[in-house]
Amino acid sequence: MTTQVVAKLRSDARDNRARILAVARLAFAAEGLDVPIREIARRAEVGVATVYRHFHTKEALLSEAFAEQMASCSAIVEEGVSATDPWDGFCLVIEKLMEMHALDRGFARAFTSELPQAADFAADRDRTLRLLLELVRRAKEAGLLRQDFVLDDISLALMANEGIRAESPETRVAASRRFAALMIQSFQANPVPTTLPPAVRLLLSRGQ
Repeated sequence: MTTQVVAKLRSDARDNRARILAVARLAFAAEGLDVPIREIARRAEVGVATVYRHFHTKEALLSEAFAEQMASCSAIVEEGVSATDPWDGFCLVIEKLMEMHALDRGFARAFTSELPQAADFAADRDRTLRLLLELVRRAKEAGLLRQDFVLDDISLALMANEGIRAESPETRVAASRRFAALMIQSFQANPVPTTLPPAVRLLLSRGQ
């Protein structure tokens, strides 16, 4: 829904829409993309029909809920592509993407899946992936990134990064930085061992 259309909504409808989006962002970030629309409606204290009145499909809700994160992700990749040294740019992208995703489980799944199909979201995502491919090509041509590296390796790293469990956002970010450093070393064409960021105490899943 465009800004102009939102502006024309009645105040109560705007309030409902804003509350639905706020609830959806929190739910998808904390619990992933499988949270049902009925549960989003319950937490937002509106009817299911109200949710669908504003967002005709779950994909439309996902796309708008993650619009800000998608813009941030695109900005990170653009910053990496603009770096003079392609390896520095590549490392920056890995570090910042993983840090962002450590704080937002839902967006990690949205970015690494094909679920969000709304035109604007898909176009931004595809453009970002094209820029990332260009950065990967330059890093390989410079002999700094291993030749068998593929974009799916970033998706794997992000999905693993999503599994970090810690008592606070600060601890999750610290753990993500250490994991990013490990991944960057594994992606190098000729790995040079470097000191990793400090280890942090994580929460083990049940059964471990």
